[in-house]
Amino acid sequence: QVQLVESGGALVQAGGSLQLSCVASGTIFSINAMAWYRQAPGKQRELVASITSSGSTKYADSVKGRFTISRDNAKKTMYLQMNSLKPEDTALYYCNANIGRYYNAVVQFNDYWGQGTQVTVSS
Repeated sequence: QVQLVESGGALVQAGGSLQLSCVASGTIFSINAMAWYRQAPGKQRELVASITSSGSTKYADSVKGRFTISRDNAKKTMYLQMNSLKPEDTALYYCNANIGRYYNAVVQFNDYWGQGTQVTVSS
C-alpha cells in the first residue's frame, strides 16, 4: 500500500509563513511528478504547484513569487514553503503524487492523494 501524509497546516496571520510537508510511504518503486492542490470552501480543487522528479517546477499565477515547491527524493518527501500568505490562500491543501509500484513483476504508475492539511490565513 501507498500513503501520502501531509502536515504543517495551521492558522496564521496575513503576511505570515508556513511550510507544508508531504511524506510518501509504502512499497514504492519510484515517484514521478508530485504536486500540491488546494480547495477552498465552495470552490473547485486547483493546482498550486508541481515538481518533476528532476526538480522542474510550475506554479499557479496566484502564488508565483510567494510559494516554493521542493522535494527530497531520498526521503520521499515534498515541501511547500508559503510566504506572504493572504486570506485568499485559506484552503485545504492536498498532496498528489504519481507513484510506481510493482504488480506481478511489472511497474505500474498511479496517482495518489493525501487526506489534506488545513491552512487558514486571518486578515
